[in-house]
Parts: sequence; C-alpha cells; structure tokens
Amino acid sequence: MATVISIGTSVPQYKHLQEDILHFMQEIFNVDDDEKRKLRYLYHQSAINTRHSVLPDFGQLKEQREYMVAPFPSLDRRMDVYDKEALPLSLGAIKDCLGDKINPANITHLITVSCTGMSAPGLDLQIAEALQLAPTVFRTSINFMGCYAAIHGLKLAKLIMNGDAKAKVLIVCTELCTIHFQEDYTADSVSSSLLFSDGCAAALVTNGEEGKGFELLAFNSEIDSKGKGDMSWKLSSKGFLMSLSSYVPDIIKADISGLVQRALLPNNLTITDIAHWCIHPGGRKILEAVEQSLSIHKPQLQDSYGVLGKYGNMSSPTILFVMKEMLAKANAGEHLFGCAFGPGLTMETLTARFATNRN
Repeated sequence: MATVISIGTSVPQYKHLQEDILHFMQEIFNVDDDEKRKLRYLYHQSAINTRHSVLPDFGQLKEQREYMVAPFPSLDRRMDVYDKEALPLSLGAIKDCLGDKINPANITHLITVSCTGMSAPGLDLQIAEALQLAPTVFRTSINFMGCYAAIHGLKLAKLIMNGDAKAKVLIVCTELCTIHFQEDYTADSVSSSLLFSDGCAAALVTNGEEGKGFELLAFNSEIDSKGKGDMSWKLSSKGFLMSLSSYVPDIIKADISGLVQRALLPNNLTITDIAHWCIHPGGRKILEAVEQSLSIHKPQLQDSYGVLGKYGNMSSPTILFVMKEMLAKANAGEHLFGCAFGPGLTMETLTARFATNRN
C-alpha cells in the first residue's frame, strides 16, 4: 500500500520576527497612525511568531534593502529570485527526507509542487539533474493549486503506486511566497503580508516495505463554488496576486463537518476514530473554524498551531510540516485525517493509518 515513510523540511536562512515584518509593511504601505494601529492589531492576533524568507529585507534598515525597494520588483525580477533560490531550498528538504533511506538513483517518480514560480525547463529538471536521477524518471509538476496541492501530490503518488507497487515516489513542495508581497495597501495585500512565508517539504512514498509510515487510505476533494471569489491566485506584471477574503473561515466553518463525515465514510470511520488532525494552518481563524465545526479541542490541533507559530503559512509545504510532526509520534493503528484549502474554494482531504512492522 502507498505509504508516506519519510518527510523532510527546509526553510530559508532569513528568519524574521512577525513584529519586524509588521514594521516593514507599515512603512511600505505608507499609512497613517490609525491604519498602523489596525495593522498592529491584525499582526498581534495572527498567532504567528516568526516567518522565513529568501529575502533579508524584512529585517533590515531601508538603506540596506536590496529587493523590496521602490519601485517594487517586476514579475521578471521576482522569477529571477525564484530561479535562484528554489533549487537549494528544495535540495535541503530532499536531503532531510531521503537521508540513508534510499539512493536517489532508485527514485522512479518525481512530483514537484509550486504556485509561486514556474518556468520550462523548470524545478523538476533542476532537481533531477542535481540528484542525478535516472534519465527515465517519471516527472510531473503540480502548479497553481495553492495550499492544498501537497494532498493532491500524495493522491497522485497513491495512483502511481496502485499501478506499480515497486515505484518510489518523491514529492517536493517548494514555495517562495514572500517574493510576491505587494506595496499597494489593499485588504488582499495586507492578508498576504500578514500570513505567508517561504519553505519546502519533501515526502517519500513507497509501498511501505520499510514497515513504518502513514498508509494512504483515501482521498476526497470537494469544491464549494460559493467561495470561488474568496480565494484566488493570479499572475500580473507586478507579481502573483493573492486574493484571500475574511469570509473563508466562515465558509470552512459551515461546510467542513459534512465534508469530514463524507470523507471518512468509505473507511467506516468517524470523527472520534481520528487520533491526528493534520489541518493546514492557513491562519488562526481557519483553525478556530475547524475546531468549532468539528467540536474538537485546541490541543488536538497543537501541531497545526505550532507550525503556524514558527513558520506562518508557506502554502503547499505547510501541511507536510504538520504531518512530519505526527509521523514522529504516531502509534501503530492510529488514524490521521488531513485537510487543506485552496482556490475554488477547494477543500482537499486525506485519510491515513500509521503502520509499523507490518511484516
């Protein structure tokens, strides 16, 4: 059975306090004291302490900055940064994931995931070359699906494993969200600058012969069309533009209970059977909406809150950061339920079971 046997993570070297990013954005947005107080309140309510970026600018004085200076960078320049920084960040997560578990030459399938940069030839070929993967390696790229894309990648890995039990699938989710921050003072720009950060996660999926890992049991995806305008990600000459309305937590709160029940039904599971709630920490209000709708307690989402506090929302890698925490402490037979949200409004889920020493 398709099993996640290892997850590796990496973040850029520049670690910024949420307070420093607040001061940076107050200056960039060029707002008056009343608006500065509003921003301060939002940042202090975010449940985020630190975030990482490939850019040093957020913690530097104006005269020391190299990137986020007037005029703000064009899409071309943002993509130049992505092309330079995405590969080393990805290789850090891959190294953490593979360790001595597998020789890269034995990887049969490579799935790359990103919504913050793309080119052809792209990151998939850069990784294949850097790892010296076989020239016959199966490559595919998942682009522009947003925060739920890692679950989609795991779903694809399971489909691959169903057709080839000997497959060794490497999934690499790499996002550089901070290179797309905007200077226009809009609700969307405020939300993006408040939440998003940079990071990478890699997951290795095999048929579980190692005897330990999360067996991928089932996936479910639903689109809530009434929220299609509340979360979006568009290209522009100024960079990628995020739209994230304040109504998203309300939509999730109204719909997630039914979604979870429908997703668990094929495996004859209920909410009480879930030991590990692997919820994408898209923001504090989203996690609170999940708690309220499912009638679960905050400690049951401690790993999601922990990742949010240390890293912010890194888009697609974030849920794998949460799953990594759970992979380290799960007991045999325990079930995991994962859920992430993205443009559409799409809600993507997975159900998994931790297995050890199956042989």
